[in-house]
Amino acid sequence: MEEPKIHPVQKLMDNPWLLLVLGLVIPVLSYTVWGWVEISAIAPAQLP
Repeated sequence: MEEPKIHPVQKLMDNPWLLLVLGLVIPVLSYTVWGWVEISAIAPAQLP
């Protein structure tokens, strides 16, 4: 008897370690990129 096919999203949700890694990596990467964009948008300081 064949096992029913498991949807890829269900496979993702059934893996707590992958969810933990994604939950840590995605915010770190997004905030890092956001910081780089903000730093690149700052005008150079005018020294007296």
